[in-house]
Amino acid sequence: MEEQTTVDVGAQDRADFWSEHIASYQSRMGYRYARLDDFHGETVRQRSNTYQLVRYRSDEIEYHRTLQQIRQDPDEDYRFLVPLSGRIVMRYDDEQAVVGPGSGTLLNFQTPFQCLQDASVRAFIFTVPAREIDGRLSRTSPMAAGVDLTKGLGRVVKSVLNDMYEERYSLTDPEFDAVADRVVDLLCMLVVGDERPEAPGHLAQVEAMVRRYVRAHAADPGLTGTSMAHALGWSLRQIQLALQRAGTTPRDLIREERLRLVRDRLQCASCAHMTITELAYATGFSSASALSTAFRRRFGVSPREMRLGPR
Repeated sequence: MEEQTTVDVGAQDRADFWSEHIASYQSRMGYRYARLDDFHGETVRQRSNTYQLVRYRSDEIEYHRTLQQIRQDPDEDYRFLVPLSGRIVMRYDDEQAVVGPGSGTLLNFQTPFQCLQDASVRAFIFTVPAREIDGRLSRTSPMAAGVDLTKGLGRVVKSVLNDMYEERYSLTDPEFDAVADRVVDLLCMLVVGDERPEAPGHLAQVEAMVRRYVRAHAADPGLTGTSMAHALGWSLRQIQLALQRAGTTPRDLIREERLRLVRDRLQCASCAHMTITELAYATGFSSASALSTAFRRRFGVSPREMRLGPR
């Protein structure tokens, strides 16, 4: 948890303070201030080793990221921008989108952009590692998408982000990550269009049931697409089609849930007595070696390195 405000800085130094403050936890950007002599802004930042949620408010400002800044400071992570009040204009190349309360946009910092916001903006900006979204959607290229947050799944996503903020003093790191994981799940469903009217309702229901089942039985070493189909009463083909719409497969979904289960247990004090081999068997992996290989590919570190790192 970290809270910062320009109120504690002299009026003439507030713009410089804000530029340095934002640069300390976002990638290299440029700034244009409507007023340099007395800028006002404040941030409340929650973060773990994986995710970051910032609620901020500021006077009128423009942020921009150029090709040169992208080359100097590459950043593949996504940002989910959710205005709570005010108006934000996003410009990519020749395209322009206006984002306000009731909508959100998924940004990538690998593409040049301009972000212009008025003086009444309050917003969340949720940072998600690229692997957390690309891994779920089996993507290897950057993406950007706008989503409707006024109803259905979008409204739930916005509500959960607000709840994370309201409970910021109560959530532990593992709890924060667990909630953030679910937000990313829902966000991916929104991005691929699960809330679109033309989406086949039956397949959407199948996918939701399959995800819940896999989450509940991820530690079962016998969990497969076939066993799942038998337990849920659907054909394997139905399950494959439902997950294909979300850009994944039964095998990939099972592996993803198992790896996230291992990560949660590595960061949980009550599981500190378990060896990596015991964790592997307890989460459905055939061996410690198989777990370590998959875990490093997914999270960039070995299970042992994550356990020894800061919780």
